[in-house]
Amino acid sequence: MKKYLILIVLFSTSLTFAQSTPFKISGKIISADGKEPLESATVYLERPTDSSLVSYSISDAKGMFEILGESHEKKLNFFVDYIGYQSYFQEVLLDKAHIEMKTIELQLGDALDEVVIKSRAPITIKKDTLEFNVKSFKTKKDATVEDLLKKLPGVEVDETGKITVNGKDVSKILVNGKPFFGDDPTITTRNLTKDIVEKVQITDTKSKAEAFTGEEGDKENKTINLTIKEENNKGVFGRLAAGAGTDKRYEFAGMLNVFDNDQRISVLAGGNNTNSPGFSFGEIQKMFGGGYSLRMNSNGSFAIDGRSFGSGEGITTSQNIGANYADELTEQVEMNADYFFSGSDSENETLTQRENILPDSRFFSESRSKSLNDGQNHSMNMDFDIEIDSTLLINVSPSFRWSNSNRVFTEDENTRDEEGNLTNRSTLGSFTEQQARNFGTELNVTKRFGGKGAFLKFEIDSELNTNTSENRLNSETNFFSAADDDIVRDQLTNSDNENQTLGLSSTYRLPIVAKTLFLDFKYDFNDVNRTNLRSTFDRNEATGGFDDFNLDLSTDFKYQNLEHAPSLKVTLRKDKWSTSLTTRYVFRTLENVDYLRPELNLKRKFQAPELRANFNYRFSQKASMYSGYSLNNSPPNLTQLQPFQDVSNPLNTITGNPNLEPTNRHRLYMGYNAFDFQKKTGVYSHLSANFVNNQVVSRTIVDPQTLKRTTTYANVNGNYDVYGNLNYSKSFKADSLKTIKYDIGVSASYRRTINFNNEVQYKSQVSSLTPSIGLRFTWNKVMEIRPRYRLSYTDNTYDIDTFENVDFLSHNVHLNVSTFLPKHFEWVNTIDYNYNPNVAPGFQKSAWFWNSTLAYAFLKDKATLTLKVYDLLNQNTNARRRATQNYIQDSQSTVLQQYFMLSFSWKFNSLGSKGETKSSNFFIMD
Repeated sequence: MKKYLILIVLFSTSLTFAQSTPFKISGKIISADGKEPLESATVYLERPTDSSLVSYSISDAKGMFEILGESHEKKLNFFVDYIGYQSYFQEVLLDKAHIEMKTIELQLGDALDEVVIKSRAPITIKKDTLEFNVKSFKTKKDATVEDLLKKLPGVEVDETGKITVNGKDVSKILVNGKPFFGDDPTITTRNLTKDIVEKVQITDTKSKAEAFTGEEGDKENKTINLTIKEENNKGVFGRLAAGAGTDKRYEFAGMLNVFDNDQRISVLAGGNNTNSPGFSFGEIQKMFGGGYSLRMNSNGSFAIDGRSFGSGEGITTSQNIGANYADELTEQVEMNADYFFSGSDSENETLTQRENILPDSRFFSESRSKSLNDGQNHSMNMDFDIEIDSTLLINVSPSFRWSNSNRVFTEDENTRDEEGNLTNRSTLGSFTEQQARNFGTELNVTKRFGGKGAFLKFEIDSELNTNTSENRLNSETNFFSAADDDIVRDQLTNSDNENQTLGLSSTYRLPIVAKTLFLDFKYDFNDVNRTNLRSTFDRNEATGGFDDFNLDLSTDFKYQNLEHAPSLKVTLRKDKWSTSLTTRYVFRTLENVDYLRPELNLKRKFQAPELRANFNYRFSQKASMYSGYSLNNSPPNLTQLQPFQDVSNPLNTITGNPNLEPTNRHRLYMGYNAFDFQKKTGVYSHLSANFVNNQVVSRTIVDPQTLKRTTTYANVNGNYDVYGNLNYSKSFKADSLKTIKYDIGVSASYRRTINFNNEVQYKSQVSSLTPSIGLRFTWNKVMEIRPRYRLSYTDNTYDIDTFENVDFLSHNVHLNVSTFLPKHFEWVNTIDYNYNPNVAPGFQKSAWFWNSTLAYAFLKDKATLTLKVYDLLNQNTNARRRATQNYIQDSQSTVLQQYFMLSFSWKFNSLGSKGETKSSNFFIMD
């Protein structure tokens, strides 16, 4: 019976909106005073009955506009809003398909602030700021900020939570102009709800000092600021969630927010054994652990946008606690502070097969490893903004991090020649305990002079890192063609490393033409001091203790990188374009003192110019381009320079080259971004090229009998790479309830590298092509379907006849289907299919990965009961292939297996006058 009722409701709804009449309204907007066309005026239509938004558009550079839509109303209210001008209103009769309006003249406003506040426009463009009125964008009732952002025109959010605006990455999200739990956007977007937000403002990313002085920001990155409704700036809100599942899987998360006008306190906690960071309330799929940008660290921990939390590959159990405090202490002092604790333990097993390529032969290695990791991390960050007066700003940002970890690692590796004969075998077992400390402070003092743009800025950046560890190692390496070379180790290694960094910078801006032409005089000083003490002791067979000092595997050195760099920058700004040129000359001294091997002491001095130039042009508020050139100089690192013979790996002895020269990198780039608010189309493109001289590369010789490797480093010329991408998107309404959006993209790259293989220099060329296509079909309050397909093709060619050219092809299909019927239910299915036909025999070539979630909201949508199924088909795999100039490698490691989980979440909210979030009548279907 229920099925028939649902069908009747759907049929009735479709029939009602099928009677809607399509329309097009066009015209021109000018200023009444100067009769000049007004670009980026917001034009929108509302229903007279409930003031709900029907459609909107933005005027172009000629003041022309065009609104497309459909409505069953006979007449609509027509509005025009523009910053600094009075709003225009007219009642429009929908008596024909195309309505051409007379030229609209906007009158200057009496008070700019008053005009802005009264505006109900869905989109407002204020010079360098794009502002969205949240009331105008319809989402599900329990929407997060991430759900809201997905509805905004020109804004894209991928499965990992990465945000782009008109093709440019979003690097920072603020709440009322202040950071919220550091710089990790997903903590903000996936835990704050749309209900409390009034405006979404998008600008170029700027530091606080840049915003204070009026400098241009980063044109290639965007910042999103969420402004909280005035009535929602006082109260308490948050969520609690917990779940239990099969195979002893569990998860829990909680978040409490206390807002009291300028004071903001937030606390969160989470834990799980499902490979998820636990900082999100995944009634749907967020707590599956696949929706975060993860980066693996060498110790098995993972990081979310730079913050360490636990482990990535394998199975991870993690616990996390965090707190954030923001307040305006006085009229001149603002502060923001956060603290995080994370603990995790993980286990992982990896199988790796590698084909090693030599000019005249090949050899093959296979390894199996197992690791157990356990770690705890603490981090604390503080930020003070002290505005002494309107011309003097001081920023102080201290930070502290502490961590300890234990790691158990075992590995078995075999190497065979082309005939399949076993040449060497190694086994290794180790246990490592490690502690790390980090303390850093940033101090910025900025003083403005006059109103023409002059300023003086001082910056100090200091950091102290200490790392101590103890490692117990048992290993045996056997060479079957030279038994005398066998190596057996039973050792204890104590390490004590310290890294001190001091950076000083001063900048003075001299305005040549007020707010138009500037000269920046800058001086940078950087001093990096690193000490490395590693003491290795072999077990003494007579005493049974670790008494025998091993000189070959021990180090004791001090390394300094001292840099001075004066620079001069010229900046020219116009209304539609800006350009700058920076010249910098670097004086660098590298010095290494080896206390165990004084004969290896070295001191090198380098001098080099560096350049940077850019040109940005804004065709209109809808379209812009950026371009630039840079020449950077980077010295070889200590490992590459120091002529110390590193024999820690029995199969590969590494020796540095003290005669290496610095690397010079030339980079050219350009991009074009455009979003047409009238046509709902977006075009984003980027092209870059890098040309590298004196690139430092490895130079390895392989012993033909034992297959032992001896490696050093050399400079080569002729390396370069080119990368480009192009994306096009368009959205349109099928009717008043259904929206379709599609995007087509392609990226391509070409890289040429010069390398050595057994003393033979050769060139390799790697070409790749990755087209993709995606679709999003939205039926309001009924369903959303999001399919995506991506093809990746890579071709590797070499100029050595004995090297076989190889190519790789992989396919990825992603499908997300969400249904919102019956009422209070939400059913989400996420399906991934990966096909990689090139992996070696024994590795899984293809896999289906299907997650399914059914959620039911009750208690006035404050509570949610969720049933989740992870890996419904039980086919999860992470088999992957990697190709370099010297080898082709296939690997596969432990993955999380299928489980079922039932979870419950509850949200609470006392924001607003009645502690309730009022729903809005305004909506836009993007």
